[in-house]
Amino acid sequence: MGSNIKINKGVDVKLQGRLESDEINQLSSSTYALLPSNFHGVTPKMEVKAGDEVLAGTPLFHDKFQEQVKFCAPVSGEVVEVVRGEKRKILEVKILADKELRFKDFGASDPSNMDGEAVKNHLLASGAWPFVMQRPYDVIANPSHDPKAIFISTFSSAPLAPDLDFQIKAELEHFKVALTAMAKLTKGKVHVSVRGGSDSSYLSGISGIEVHEVYGSHPAGNVGTQIHKIDPINKGEFVWTVDVPGLLTIGRLFKTGHFDTSRLVATTGAAMSKRSYFKAYAGIELSKALEGRFDAKSGARLIGGNVLTGATTSHDSFLGFYDYQLTAIPEVEDREFFGWIAPGLNKFSMSNTFFGWMTPNKEYNLNTSLNGEERAFVMSGQYEKVFPMDIYPVQLLKAILVEDIELMENLGIYEVAPEDFALCEVVCTSKINSQAIVRSGLDLMIQEMS
Repeated sequence: MGSNIKINKGVDVKLQGRLESDEINQLSSSTYALLPSNFHGVTPKMEVKAGDEVLAGTPLFHDKFQEQVKFCAPVSGEVVEVVRGEKRKILEVKILADKELRFKDFGASDPSNMDGEAVKNHLLASGAWPFVMQRPYDVIANPSHDPKAIFISTFSSAPLAPDLDFQIKAELEHFKVALTAMAKLTKGKVHVSVRGGSDSSYLSGISGIEVHEVYGSHPAGNVGTQIHKIDPINKGEFVWTVDVPGLLTIGRLFKTGHFDTSRLVATTGAAMSKRSYFKAYAGIELSKALEGRFDAKSGARLIGGNVLTGATTSHDSFLGFYDYQLTAIPEVEDREFFGWIAPGLNKFSMSNTFFGWMTPNKEYNLNTSLNGEERAFVMSGQYEKVFPMDIYPVQLLKAILVEDIELMENLGIYEVAPEDFALCEVVCTSKINSQAIVRSGLDLMIQEMS
C-alpha cells in the first residue's frame, strides 16, 4: 500500500495554448534522424555508415564508455548521412525510411517468467535501455548498478502538459507488461505515483509495485520531487526512473519483440495553430509533423518539451528521442520600456505586483522575454517558495559555482536534476540560469567520482 503525498510548495504556471481535442493524426516522413545530443554524457561510436540498410531496432551507435548501451534505428531504411560537426562530432544519423516499416525481431517474451538479468539484456540488445534513467546525475542508467528502487510518475504537472493517463489507458496492456519488467530490475520497490484524486484503479492487481497519490502544484509531477518525498537518495545509492512513453515502448518490445518508438506527441502553446495529438516514430521530420500546425515564418519559438525544461528546436530539425510534447510561444527580443513599473493585468507574477492574486485561474500568453538581464545573485527567499525539497537551493547553486565538492554533497547534489530547478528560474529576480548550473554541477560530480 502506498501513501498520500502533499506538495505544499510550487506553482502552476497557467498558459494559453492548451490541447483543444483528443484527435490523433498518424504522421510519417521520408527522413528520420537520431541525434546523439539527446543523450547527455554519451560519446557515440558508430556501428553503421552511409549506405547501410537498417531495420527498426538495428544499432546505429553505442556509448564509447558503455558498449552494451546501444542506440537503435527508430525506422527501417537506408542510412543516407552521418552529419558531423567540429572535430568530427556526430550530430545526426539520418535514415531514408522505407515506405513499409520493417522491424528487427528480438522475440516476444513474458517478463514475469524472466529474471532481472534476462530483462536487462533484452532492453540493452533492443535499444530500449536509454529510456531507463538514473539518479543521481540524471543520465542513462549504468546497467552494472543495482538500484535501490525504481520510480515512475504517471502524470506531468508542467505547463500545458498532455494527459499521460490518456496514453496509458490507450495501451494499458503494454504499460502493465512494462511495470512487470521494471520490477525484475530491482530488489527494492517500484514506486508508481499518480495524481491525487485521479482514477488509479487500472494499477490494481499489478504485483511488485507501490502506488502513491501525489497532491499539489508543479513540480508535484516531477519524479525528483517524488523520490525526495518517498525514499531520498543518499551517497552511494542509485535509483532508476522511466517516463510513460518509455514504458510503453518497453511494453511493446516484450509483447511484440519489436523496438517500436511510436508515441503520441502533443502540440501545445499559444503560437501553435492546431493543438492536438499526432502519432509518429521518434526522429520524424518536424517540418512534416508540424505541417498545418506551426508557421515557421511566424517568428515564434519552437520548444521540444514544455516551456520550463524543454530545449529550443527548429522547424527543420527532428523529433527528439524523449520528446512527447512540442510547444510554441511568441518570441520577443525587445524589452518593454519601464516594464517593471507599468501596470500589467496580463502579466504573471508570484508576488502581488501585477494583481495576479485577483484572477488565480487566469491563463497567460507569456513570451520568451526575460524581462531583464542577469544580475547579482542575491538571497531573496523566492526559490524556497517553489522548491519543495528539504534542500537549500541557493546555497547549493553557489556551491556548484565555486566547485566545492564536499559542500555540494552536504547540500544535496545527489538528489537533484536540472528540471527540479526550473521553477526557480521562473521566479528568479536575478535571472540566473539555474538548470545549466545544476547540470554543470552534476557533470563535475561524475568526473570527480568516476
